Amino acid sequence: MLASAVLFSTLVAAPAPDEGSRAILAQLDAVFPALDALYKDLHAHPELSLHEEKTAAKMAALLRDAGFEVIERIGGHGLAGILRNGDGPTVMLRTDLDGLPVAEKTGLPYASRVRVTKPSGETVPVMHACGHDVHMTSWIGAATLLSRNRERWRGTLVLVGQPAEELGSGARAMLDDGLFEKIPRPDFAFAIHDSADLPSGTVGYSPGYALASADSVDVVVHGKGGHGAYPHKTVDPVLVASRIVVALQAIVARETNPLDPAVVTVGSFHAGTKHNIVPDEARLELTVRAYRKEVRDAVIAAIERIARGEAAAARAPKEPVVTVVESTPSTHNDPALTRRVAAAVAAALGAENVSEVPPVMGAEDFSEYGLAGVPATIFWVGAVAPERLAESKRTGETLPSLHSPLFAPDRERTLKTGVATVTTAALELLGRSD
Repeated sequence: MLASAVLFSTLVAAPAPDEGSRAILAQLDAVFPALDALYKDLHAHPELSLHEEKTAAKMAALLRDAGFEVIERIGGHGLAGILRNGDGPTVMLRTDLDGLPVAEKTGLPYASRVRVTKPSGETVPVMHACGHDVHMTSWIGAATLLSRNRERWRGTLVLVGQPAEELGSGARAMLDDGLFEKIPRPDFAFAIHDSADLPSGTVGYSPGYALASADSVDVVVHGKGGHGAYPHKTVDPVLVASRIVVALQAIVARETNPLDPAVVTVGSFHAGTKHNIVPDEARLELTVRAYRKEVRDAVIAAIERIARGEAAAARAPKEPVVTVVESTPSTHNDPALTRRVAAAVAAALGAENVSEVPPVMGAEDFSEYGLAGVPATIFWVGAVAPERLAESKRTGETLPSLHSPLFAPDRERTLKTGVATVTTAALELLGRSD
């Protein structure tokens, strides 16, 4: 078991971290109790996407306490903290703020018991099941250490707290609300995301494509309803939609280059009200994933073509309606920036604790900042106790994934590694003091 003292003796003894980085990271143990308390508070009090008002206010207050100029209500509950410290690069560090509609089942003493009523009247539980509480705590930890050690770096540090990441809309909302006019335009952008696949105390990075695009697609199939005993007098939309579901699998299997990853998953199928009634319509909800935009566009075009073709073959009275309701671009890490930061983090944590990892088909709207022209990269921070990960590999047990009601990071190691990673990345990219 890699205890806190072992991890940070590794930091000090690792090859080639500069003196300033060593001195700053050596202060982490002293500030950790406050960060640990913050993490537990954030975990116990999550807020849903677009409703992050209290979370954003808490982050804003902590940044002000650290000496940052704070701008609030950017693109909703987004915020930015600015710390100017002489001439040098402008480095943006981003965290997300929102939780998920998940009922926590971890049994932790600080587990979320939050339930909220949505505008629709539906009451749902809320949990930080994706680690945004880890991201926020690491972000505040880095802000604290960097603010207290301004004599060791030069430039402008910008901390962006982003709402609605889980909807894939928060980054775009902030940019559309003039984020890069309200803050100094960054020379670099950096973020972390915790990983349920990597051991705590370790960091992963992916030069180039790191996360996929994600499109939520609705398909409404129109039929002609009637009595289930007289199907010849109907056009059954359940059958048409079922044929569409099967045919969609051929898009990836037969229409995309095997070297261009893509996923088409039907996550929801709704139709009908009673055993003996053929309904008038059926509804499908899909998720589409890809890395390259050309692949993404071709897959969505194929979904539309297949839906129309199956409906026409069944003599449907109207063409299906295919709508892309949410869309997040793929995340492409700037390769040179990624390798530069990875080398600095490896020097800080030890080369054995930092590794290149394959891209994943999950999505992250951190991608929007790179598409806006800022060199950007996002790193993975391991969140699973090494001994637990080793045991799962030995037994074949499946561990809780991100978005699981049972997901609980290995708290201390994950948080300390997150703070060290964000702090090291910022120090690497900011100007050095003389």
